[in-house]
Amino acid sequence: MQLDDLRIFVRVAELASFTQAADQLGLLKGRVSAAVRQLEARLGTRLLQRTTRRVRLTTDGEQFLASARALLADADQLQSMFQPAASGLRGRLRIDLPNTLARELVIPRLPEFLAAHPLLEVAISTTDRFVDVVQEGFDCVVRVGALADSELIVRPLGLMPMANVASPAYLKAHGLPKTLEDLAAHRVVHYSGTLGTHGAGLEYVADGERHLHPMRSALVVNSADAFQAACMAGLGIIQAPRRGVQSLIAARQLVEVLPLHQAPPLPVSLLYAHRQHVPPRVQAMLGWLADVIGAALEPAEKRGADGAAD
Repeated sequence: MQLDDLRIFVRVAELASFTQAADQLGLLKGRVSAAVRQLEARLGTRLLQRTTRRVRLTTDGEQFLASARALLADADQLQSMFQPAASGLRGRLRIDLPNTLARELVIPRLPEFLAAHPLLEVAISTTDRFVDVVQEGFDCVVRVGALADSELIVRPLGLMPMANVASPAYLKAHGLPKTLEDLAAHRVVHYSGTLGTHGAGLEYVADGERHLHPMRSALVVNSADAFQAACMAGLGIIQAPRRGVQSLIAARQLVEVLPLHQAPPLPVSLLYAHRQHVPPRVQAMLGWLADVIGAALEPAEKRGADGAAD
C-alpha cells in the first residue's frame, strides 16, 4: 500500500471532490482517480460512492479514513525520527491569516521558523474572509472575532483591544464627538465581510452588556486595508484593533475619539481540523504561531465581564 495513494484518498475524502483534490495536490485528475481505484482494489471494498454530482464516503470508507490519517501521521513522525533536529520536518504547510497579522507579526518572524526547519515549505494565504479549513485544504488558520459553531479545533490565543479613530481632516469637517449623542452629526465606515449594510454604528460596552449606537455610513468595505484607508481619507470613524492604528495615532495621522466607548476586544483564535494524529510539521507551526501571535495579544483572563470574548 503506497503512502501517496493514502494521501490522495484522504484529500479526496476531505474535499468530497476528485477535481479539487487534484488541484490542491498538483496532480492530474486521472492520477487521483487511479490511486483511489487501486486502493479500493487492494482493500477489496469500495471506499467512495461516486455520482455525477457528489462524492461521499461509504461506511467502510469512513472507518478507513480515520486509520489512514493515523497511518500518515505516524509515517511523518517515523520519517523525521532520525533526522537532525534542525532539519527533521519536511513537507508543505498551508495556513491562512488575516492581512494585518500576517504583515505585522507572522511574516517578519517567519525567517526564524524556516531557519529552524529548512526542509519545510510554507504557503500563506492572507484574507479577511473566513476560509473553509477542510474544503480549501488548510493545515491551520488564524481568525479574529467571534466564531461560528463548527467541528474545528479552536485554540484561543488572546484578545485584541480596540480603538475608535478618525482622521484630522474628518474631525475638522464634522467636529470632535464627546458623547454618544454627538454621533448624530457623524458617520462611520462600516466593515462587513459580505458588504452588507446591516448593523452600521459604534459598538461599545456598558454595564457588562454590548450595545450598538446606530450611525449613518457612506461606505462599506470588506478588508482591513480598505477599512483603514477609508478612515485616513476622511470617510468616517472606524473601530479598529489598537495595535494596527497606534503608530498612526502617535504620528497624529489619526485621532482617538470617545475613548470611554470602545468596542469589546476581539478574540483571536487558531483553528485546525483534527485533534488526533496531527502531523509533526503542523504541530510545530501551531506552537510557533501561538507563541508569535499570542505574545502580541492581551491575555483573555485579564478581562472582566465587560471584555469577555464569545
